[in-house]
Amino acid sequence: MAFSIGSTPAVVSSEPGVAKEILTHPNFADRPLKRSARELMFARAIGFAPSGTYWRMLRRIASTHLFAPRRIAAHEPGRQFDCSTMLSGIESEMASSGSVKLRHHLQGAALNNIMGSVFGKRYNLSEENADAEVLKQMVREGFALLGAFNWSDHLSWLPKMFDPSRVEKRCADLVPRVRKLVSDIIDEHRKSLEGSERQLGDNGDFVDVLLSLEGEEKLSEDDMVAVLWEMIFRGTDTTALLTEWVMAELVLHPTVQSKLRAEIDSVVSSTGTVNDADVAQMPYLQAVVKETLRVHPPGPLLSWARLSTDDIQLSNGMVVPAGTTAMVNMWAITHDSSIWTNPDKFDPTRFMASEGGVDIDVRGGDLKLAPFGAGRRVCPGKNLGLVTVSLWVARLVQRFEWGLVESDPVDLSEVLKLSLEMKKPLAAVATARNCA
Repeated sequence: MAFSIGSTPAVVSSEPGVAKEILTHPNFADRPLKRSARELMFARAIGFAPSGTYWRMLRRIASTHLFAPRRIAAHEPGRQFDCSTMLSGIESEMASSGSVKLRHHLQGAALNNIMGSVFGKRYNLSEENADAEVLKQMVREGFALLGAFNWSDHLSWLPKMFDPSRVEKRCADLVPRVRKLVSDIIDEHRKSLEGSERQLGDNGDFVDVLLSLEGEEKLSEDDMVAVLWEMIFRGTDTTALLTEWVMAELVLHPTVQSKLRAEIDSVVSSTGTVNDADVAQMPYLQAVVKETLRVHPPGPLLSWARLSTDDIQLSNGMVVPAGTTAMVNMWAITHDSSIWTNPDKFDPTRFMASEGGVDIDVRGGDLKLAPFGAGRRVCPGKNLGLVTVSLWVARLVQRFEWGLVESDPVDLSEVLKLSLEMKKPLAAVATARNCA
């Protein structure tokens, strides 16, 4: 469908074929730059930088140095440590309260996981930590600003008279704090590297990676701040929210949970610790994660839209004029009964070839389920996100049996911010098992 929001022409596709054309067409390689994104420095980061030499360099750095398979593997000890800390926190809350509010445990683990990978530092979240709270608040404010609808993006005359969402002031307050936080950490790393001839290994953090770049790949200080802030911003809540959706469905579907636990126990002894290599041998776990991504796609409109840079003729006969914002309604596609059998039913076996299903790659190759986007602007951290969520779900299910809280039932109502969240955070009973 086509419509206008103020002075912004827009189209939305809910059909996989046309969606793939939009996401993979070279003339849809740019993103419309919202005012909040521009003010928050994201015009210099991977998400919103215009297609061109600089953006291609950022993508090359991300794929070669930041999200390469060898680096993801090298950071597994950090993912394991953060998960173990989270499991201990869940056990403590369960002992004291008789139930668990899972989201804040997941967000704490996700914050430390991304901070460890990006900045090489972690917070002690078992007690009050002012620095961690400040960072959480900054990330929440960034999410709110980037996810909020702002009429000033669609009525060019409005900012001259009025800023209805106070975007300019809120960004002006947030950006200096972000710049100071990230710049101070860059300076710490730069000083620690002075006079050092040590080789940077695959387990080095992202700051050290960026500081080690030479020649045309070397980034300015402002560009490093923008890239590193985007890493923290995009990598914190998204992992936690997807894991929460998975666990909510497992609480509501005890048969699925039991089947998943049986698979985990068959691959890893009940007292062993699940690792990334084990996860690769768990097709039902991967199917559970895929089914959650289908039922609850984190970016139901693929979050960050595309911008046509030229008039584009689509295969359905529609012409999309230059300057049009294009979106893909992934939620509509993943709930379309002409594409999916019983689309409202949570059924991981639909992705199990051994049980009559079809194994779909969710990383952008099949637009029936492409929660991370596709084409040139596909999410560069998709593999890291899938590895982290899969590992954490496996360890949560291995360590605890998850059940309903009678006085606080699971509510799958959704709220769309920058990502699709559970409107009411998950509460569950986590009964410890005799395992690692």
